[in-house]
Amino acid sequence: MKKWSSGSSEIQDKREIDFVVLKNKKPLFAVECKAGEKSLSPHIPYFRDRTKIPKFYQVHLGQTERHVDDQISIIPFDVFCKRMGMV
Repeated sequence: MKKWSSGSSEIQDKREIDFVVLKNKKPLFAVECKAGEKSLSPHIPYFRDRTKIPKFYQVHLGQTERHVDDQISIIPFDVFCKRMGMV
């Protein structure tokens, strides 16, 4: 059985997600950051299948928006910020 490292979303085999946002100690969503518009990071489905995180975003500096399924979205960083009420 693999163990979580303390204070991060990293598994011993070096898979990681950049951020997990919590509310009342429960995960709301996870964010993976990429510079360009790339295919989906394999870490996102890995963590989706092994955690109770309800939503995953892969954000990038490009313009393309794509919804992989009801839990995973690949979206531009500026769109993510607007949806989260940061701008």
